Amino acid sequence: MARPILDEAHIHPAIREKISTHQLDIVREVQAAVDSNTVVVVGMAQNPMPKKARKLLDAASVKYHYMEYGSYFNTWRRRNALKLWTGWPTFPMVFVKGTLIGGAEDVERLLVNGELKKMLG
Repeated sequence: MARPILDEAHIHPAIREKISTHQLDIVREVQAAVDSNTVVVVGMAQNPMPKKARKLLDAASVKYHYMEYGSYFNTWRRRNALKLWTGWPTFPMVFVKGTLIGGAEDVERLLVNGELKKMLG
C-alpha cells in the first residue's frame, strides 16, 4: 500500500526543515513508546473511542501503554502531527508490536476474529 505523500522535490527547500521538524517531539515520544511497549493506545480526553479501545483491551487482559494528548478543546495541533505521521485520521491510534492496527473498531474486530491474540503470541 502506497499512500500519496508529496514528494520532497515538490517542496521548496526553504520550508523542508519546518515540515520535517513540525511537532517532532510528540512524534518521537509516541515512536519511543511504540518501540518499548507491546501495545500502545494513543488517545485524547473526552473522546469515547479511546475509552472503548482500552475497555476492550482490559476485558481481553491485554496490557497496554496509554498516552493521552489533550481534548477536543486543546492540543489539536500537536495531535495533528501524529495524524500526519501515521496517515490515520482519528483517535485512538492503536499499535501492536510496532504496527498501527487502527482504532477501537479495529481492535474489536481483531479481538473477535482472534487475530490480535495471534499478533501478541
